[in-house]
Amino acid sequence: MKAVIYDEIGAAPVVRDVPDPVAPEGGVVVSVRATGLCRSDWHAWVGHDEIRLPHVPGHELAGVVSAVGEGVEDWSVGDRVTVPFVEGCGACEWCRSGNAQVCPSQEQPGFTHWGSFAESVALHAADTNLVAVPDEVSFEAAAALGCRFATAWRALTDRAQVRAGEWVTVVGAGGVGLSCVMIGKALGAKVIAVDRNHEALAAAKAVGADITLATDASAVPGLVHELTSGGSHVSVDAVGTEETCADSILSLRRRGRHVQIGLLPPVGGHPRVPMSRVIAWELDLLGSHGMAAVDYRAMMARIASGDLRPESLIERVVGLEEAATLLPTMDRAVVSGITMIDPARPRSPKAMDAVVTECQR
Repeated sequence: MKAVIYDEIGAAPVVRDVPDPVAPEGGVVVSVRATGLCRSDWHAWVGHDEIRLPHVPGHELAGVVSAVGEGVEDWSVGDRVTVPFVEGCGACEWCRSGNAQVCPSQEQPGFTHWGSFAESVALHAADTNLVAVPDEVSFEAAAALGCRFATAWRALTDRAQVRAGEWVTVVGAGGVGLSCVMIGKALGAKVIAVDRNHEALAAAKAVGADITLATDASAVPGLVHELTSGGSHVSVDAVGTEETCADSILSLRRRGRHVQIGLLPPVGGHPRVPMSRVIAWELDLLGSHGMAAVDYRAMMARIASGDLRPESLIERVVGLEEAATLLPTMDRAVVSGITMIDPARPRSPKAMDAVVTECQR
C-alpha cells in the first residue's frame, strides 16, 4: 500500500509503497477513507513524542473494516467505523470504568504504531475502541472526531461542564478551537474566539462565535474581562504555548475553569503557568485527552441530527502527496479549519502549486 513515511526525526516525509498491515489479535485493519492532518502529527515529526522509525503518521481517521483479527466479537468486514486517537487496552481498571482515554497501556495510531496517512491502518482492541459511523455521517465528518472534535466535546461537556448562558473563551481558532466554538454554542454558551489570524476568526464567526478578538497577546485577558463583566466562566487553550495557556487562565473570572487541550511540550524547560492567580481566585485547571469510544453516542447522535456539523470545519481535502509536503509546515501554516486527507485522491498539480505557495509563507 502507499503511505506517507519518514525515516528520521525532521526528515522530509515521502510517499512510498510499504507492507500492508495485518490485523493484530483483538484488532482490525481499516481501509482509510479520510484522515485529518493535525498539529499533533507535527509534534511527533519534530521529535516531541517518542516514536519508532521509520514512521507513518496519522491518528484521526474513518473508513471501512477490511480484515478482522482473532478474538474480535463486535465488528465485521465492511463495517463503517472511526476510532478515538487513544486506543485503550480494554482490560485495565481505567478501560473497564469507561476511561480508556487515560489507559496506561494505550496505543495511539501515528504515535505508538504506524498511523492513518496510508491506504490502510491496523487498530488495536477493536471491541473497546471502534465506533460505528452511521450512513448519514460522512467519512470526512467522522475522521474529524477522533482527536480534535471529540476532545473538544469532552472538554466542554464532561471536564468543564459548560452550562447555558456561561461565557467561554477559546484561545486559538484552528481545528480544535473551531470545534470548541461550535460545541460551546450548541450547549447554549456565549463564546469568544481569540486568534491572530483574521481568516481563522472569520471561520469562528461562521460557526457561531459571539465575539472574535484579533489582538496582541498582552491585551487579551483585559479585553475578555471587560467584555464579560469580570471574566469568562470557562476558558480553553486550543493552541498549547506558554503564552496562550497564560492568556486562557488570566481571562477567567474568579472560580472559573480552564481546560488545557493544546499540547504543552517541555521545549526549553517546562512552561510557566500563572499559579498565583490560580490559587488566589480558586481556579480549576483541567486537562482533556481525547474521549473514550463509550462516550461517543451522545455526540454522534447530535451530528447525525445535524445539530453539530464537524464537516463544516473542513477547509480543504488533499491527497497523500500534498499531505507529505504540508506536514513539516504545521507550526507556521495559516489554516482556518481542518485539512482532511483522502488517500485515494490523485496528486493534483494545481493543488501542489497551492501547497508549495503555503510552505513558502
